[in-house]
Amino acid sequence: MDNVQPEGRKQIALNIVNAKSKHKGFGAGSIDLNNVSPVIIDGGEAVIDIGAMHAKSKVEKGIKFSMNREDVPNGRQVWVVWVAVDRTPEGQVYGGITACEMWIDSEARRGWKILADHVNKLDSALKRKIIVEGLSAEDKAALKSLLISHNEEWWNASSAELKAALSD
Repeated sequence: MDNVQPEGRKQIALNIVNAKSKHKGFGAGSIDLNNVSPVIIDGGEAVIDIGAMHAKSKVEKGIKFSMNREDVPNGRQVWVVWVAVDRTPEGQVYGGITACEMWIDSEARRGWKILADHVNKLDSALKRKIIVEGLSAEDKAALKSLLISHNEEWWNASSAELKAALSD
Protein backbone atom coordinates (compact mmCIF):
# COMPACT_ATOMS: atom_id res chain seq x y z
CA MET A 1 0.00 0.00 0.00
CA ASP A 2 1.40 3.35 -1.02
CA ASN A 3 0.39 6.82 0.01
CA VAL A 4 2.98 8.47 -2.20
CA GLN A 5 2.02 11.56 -4.16
CA PRO A 6 3.47 12.28 -7.62
CA GLU A 7 6.60 14.40 -7.58
CA GLY A 8 6.00 18.11 -7.37
CA ARG A 9 2.68 17.73 -5.60
CA LYS A 10 2.17 18.68 -1.99
CA GLN A 11 1.98 15.70 0.38
CA ILE A 12 -1.54 15.01 1.60
CA ALA A 13 -1.64 15.14 5.38
CA LEU A 14 -4.08 14.53 8.16
CA ASN A 15 -5.09 17.95 9.39
CA ILE A 16 -4.69 19.01 13.00
CA VAL A 17 -6.14 21.90 14.93
CA ASN A 18 -3.85 24.89 14.79
CA ALA A 19 -3.70 28.24 16.55
CA LYS A 20 -4.06 30.12 13.23
CA SER A 21 -7.73 29.11 12.81
CA LYS A 22 -9.48 32.23 14.12
CA HIS A 23 -12.55 32.38 11.92
CA LYS A 24 -15.03 35.07 12.97
CA GLY A 25 -18.26 36.27 11.45
CA PHE A 26 -20.57 34.04 9.46
CA GLY A 27 -20.26 30.47 10.69
CA ALA A 28 -18.55 31.46 13.95
CA GLY A 29 -19.14 28.75 16.49
CA SER A 30 -19.54 26.10 13.81
CA ILE A 31 -17.74 22.79 13.95
CA ASP A 32 -14.01 23.06 13.26
CA LEU A 33 -13.04 20.38 10.74
CA ASN A 34 -9.32 21.19 10.81
CA ASN A 35 -8.67 18.14 12.97
CA VAL A 36 -10.43 15.50 10.89
CA SER A 37 -9.53 13.86 7.59
CA PRO A 38 -11.26 11.28 5.41
CA VAL A 39 -9.64 8.01 4.43
CA ILE A 40 -11.09 5.98 1.56
CA ILE A 41 -10.81 2.20 1.75
CA ASP A 42 -11.43 0.58 -1.62
CA GLY A 43 -10.43 -2.96 -2.49
CA GLY A 44 -8.31 -3.38 0.63
CA GLU A 45 -6.30 -0.20 -0.02
CA ALA A 46 -6.56 2.83 2.28
CA VAL A 47 -5.69 6.34 1.06
CA ILE A 48 -6.22 9.83 2.43
CA ASP A 49 -8.60 11.63 0.07
CA ILE A 50 -9.45 15.15 1.22
CA GLY A 51 -12.06 15.39 -1.56
CA ALA A 52 -14.32 13.13 0.51
CA MET A 53 -14.93 16.08 2.85
CA HIS A 54 -17.30 17.38 0.15
CA ALA A 55 -18.33 13.99 -1.33
CA LYS A 56 -15.80 14.53 -4.13
CA SER A 57 -13.30 11.78 -3.46
CA LYS A 58 -11.74 10.03 -6.43
CA VAL A 59 -14.25 7.14 -6.20
CA GLU A 60 -17.27 9.46 -5.79
CA LYS A 61 -16.59 11.78 -8.75
CA GLY A 62 -19.09 11.33 -11.56
CA ILE A 63 -21.27 8.96 -9.53
CA LYS A 64 -25.01 9.56 -9.15
CA PHE A 65 -25.96 8.45 -5.64
CA SER A 66 -29.22 6.93 -4.51
CA MET A 67 -30.53 6.11 -1.06
CA ASN A 68 -31.93 2.85 -2.47
CA ARG A 69 -29.39 0.02 -2.21
CA GLU A 70 -31.18 -1.96 -4.96
CA ASP A 71 -30.20 0.75 -7.49
CA VAL A 72 -26.58 -0.49 -7.32
CA PRO A 73 -26.78 -4.28 -7.78
CA ASN A 74 -23.25 -4.60 -9.22
CA GLY A 75 -21.52 -2.18 -6.87
CA ARG A 76 -18.41 -2.75 -4.81
CA GLN A 77 -18.18 -1.85 -1.15
CA VAL A 78 -16.14 1.29 -0.42
CA TRP A 79 -15.62 2.88 2.98
CA VAL A 80 -15.14 6.47 4.07
CA VAL A 81 -13.34 6.51 7.41
CA TRP A 82 -13.30 9.75 9.36
CA VAL A 83 -10.06 10.07 11.33
CA ALA A 84 -9.93 12.76 14.02
CA VAL A 85 -6.55 13.85 15.34
CA ASP A 86 -6.48 15.05 18.92
CA ARG A 87 -3.93 17.24 20.64
CA THR A 88 -2.91 16.14 24.15
CA PRO A 89 -0.25 17.51 26.52
CA GLU A 90 2.02 14.70 25.30
CA GLY A 91 1.41 15.48 21.61
CA GLN A 92 -0.99 14.46 18.84
CA VAL A 93 -2.89 11.18 18.78
CA TYR A 94 -5.48 9.53 16.58
CA GLY A 95 -8.54 10.34 18.69
CA GLY A 96 -11.65 9.17 16.85
CA ILE A 97 -12.28 6.83 13.94
CA THR A 98 -15.65 6.09 12.35
CA ALA A 99 -16.40 4.11 9.19
CA CYS A 100 -19.22 4.81 6.71
CA GLU A 101 -20.27 2.37 4.03
CA MET A 102 -21.09 3.12 0.42
CA TRP A 103 -21.44 1.01 -2.71
CA ILE A 104 -20.06 2.17 -6.04
CA ASP A 105 -20.65 0.84 -9.54
CA SER A 106 -18.09 2.81 -11.56
CA GLU A 107 -19.14 1.32 -14.88
CA ALA A 108 -22.81 2.29 -14.45
CA ARG A 109 -21.79 5.53 -12.66
CA ARG A 110 -24.22 4.73 -9.85
CA GLY A 111 -23.71 4.56 -6.12
CA TRP A 112 -25.47 4.08 -2.80
CA LYS A 113 -24.84 5.87 0.45
CA ILE A 114 -26.80 7.40 3.27
CA LEU A 115 -25.54 10.97 3.56
CA ALA A 116 -27.05 11.38 7.03
CA ASP A 117 -24.99 8.40 8.23
CA HIS A 118 -21.81 9.97 6.83
CA VAL A 119 -22.56 13.26 8.60
CA ASN A 120 -23.42 11.53 11.88
CA LYS A 121 -20.26 9.41 11.74
CA LEU A 122 -18.18 12.52 11.03
CA ASP A 123 -19.71 14.08 14.15
CA SER A 124 -18.95 10.91 16.14
CA ALA A 125 -15.30 10.97 15.05
CA LEU A 126 -15.05 14.60 16.16
CA LYS A 127 -16.43 13.46 19.52
CA ARG A 128 -13.57 10.91 19.71
CA LYS A 129 -15.72 7.83 19.22
CA ILE A 130 -14.45 4.63 17.64
CA ILE A 131 -16.97 2.96 15.32
CA VAL A 132 -15.49 0.50 12.84
CA GLU A 133 -18.26 -2.11 12.65
CA GLY A 134 -18.53 -3.57 9.18
CA LEU A 135 -14.89 -3.15 8.24
CA SER A 136 -13.32 -6.46 7.24
CA ALA A 137 -10.04 -7.64 8.77
CA GLU A 138 -8.35 -6.65 5.49
CA ASP A 139 -9.87 -3.15 5.62
CA LYS A 140 -8.83 -2.70 9.26
CA ALA A 141 -5.29 -3.83 8.44
CA ALA A 142 -5.09 -1.37 5.53
CA LEU A 143 -6.33 1.49 7.73
CA LYS A 144 -3.96 0.58 10.55
CA SER A 145 -1.04 0.42 8.10
CA LEU A 146 -1.92 3.84 6.65
CA LEU A 147 -2.19 5.45 10.10
CA ILE A 148 1.13 3.98 11.25
CA SER A 149 2.93 4.94 8.04
CA HIS A 150 1.45 8.45 8.17
CA ASN A 151 2.66 9.12 11.72
CA GLU A 152 3.90 6.30 13.92
CA GLU A 153 4.25 8.59 16.95
CA TRP A 154 0.56 9.47 16.79
CA TRP A 155 -0.30 5.77 16.50
CA ASN A 156 1.90 4.83 19.47
CA ALA A 157 0.32 7.56 21.61
CA SER A 158 -3.26 6.59 20.64
CA SER A 159 -5.63 4.84 23.02
CA ALA A 160 -5.59 1.10 23.59
CA GLU A 161 -9.26 1.06 22.54
CA LEU A 162 -8.45 2.54 19.13
CA LYS A 163 -5.54 0.15 18.57
CA ALA A 164 -7.67 -2.85 19.61
CA ALA A 165 -10.49 -1.80 17.25
CA LEU A 166 -8.09 -2.03 14.29
CA SER A 167 -6.33 -5.19 15.42
CA ASP A 168 -9.20 -7.64 14.96
